[in-house]
Amino acid sequence: MTISTARERRYAKRKLVNFFALVLSLLAMAFGLFWLFWILFETVRLGFAGLTWVTLSQMTPPPNDEGGLLNAIYGSLVMVSLATCVGTPIGAMAGIYLAEYDCDSTLASVTRFVNDILLSAPSIVIGLFVYAVVVTRFRSFSAYAGIMALTLIVIPVVVRTTENMLRLVPASLREAAYALGAPKWKVILSITMRSARSGVVTGVLLAVARIAGETAPLLFTALSNQFWTSSLSEPMASLPVTIFKFAMSPFENWQKLAWAGVFLVTLAVLLLNILARVLTRQKI
Repeated sequence: MTISTARERRYAKRKLVNFFALVLSLLAMAFGLFWLFWILFETVRLGFAGLTWVTLSQMTPPPNDEGGLLNAIYGSLVMVSLATCVGTPIGAMAGIYLAEYDCDSTLASVTRFVNDILLSAPSIVIGLFVYAVVVTRFRSFSAYAGIMALTLIVIPVVVRTTENMLRLVPASLREAAYALGAPKWKVILSITMRSARSGVVTGVLLAVARIAGETAPLLFTALSNQFWTSSLSEPMASLPVTIFKFAMSPFENWQKLAWAGVFLVTLAVLLLNILARVLTRQKI
């Protein structure tokens, strides 16, 4: 056997292995896309049909009566917005500390370890923790407890993405700014955070997308409310909990409203991602 023949056989073998790997990868992608598009199709088909002006303008109804999801939409907007506003600064500052100030100390290692635990913890565990700490102590479900639970979900996501994005910024940019006499806080604010802006915003949106559909923490904290309320010290309705309650019911009008709520949550997450792409687009 000549050397050229052996090389041709090895080349043919590698080409065959590459072909099978490519086929398996395409099949795996097609399998995942099939279920994704099926879920989206059913969400649009069943959810859009139940999306009317009544759905957006009236309170959640009793069984077999006409109504909408206005109080649930309002409750979700309030709790998700406040949890994001509270958790994002805390997570961003913790990520900046880990990436810029204290990278290899014991405190940084412990912080990363605890953050990883929170990041991978089931949301129902966080809901039970807030229930034991807040709800049982004050003997009342409330929107405050729901916001606290959602905030504990937001913080680790923002910490991880902020730290990772800041670590991707080249050290030469920092050194150039220091050489010009810029203080550290100015370098972080004007150089590193601006360079990592797209990644940090994406991390915040990932956190928002996660808490927008969380049901378990709110079941143990904010519970739900059949009526309109703007008081954060009382139980408050939310779309995920309302979807869960209505989808499990035998009443047709509730099931229709549950699919409309699923469509609204999906649409909101999609619009948030599109808005983030537009706002963080690099300008030439």
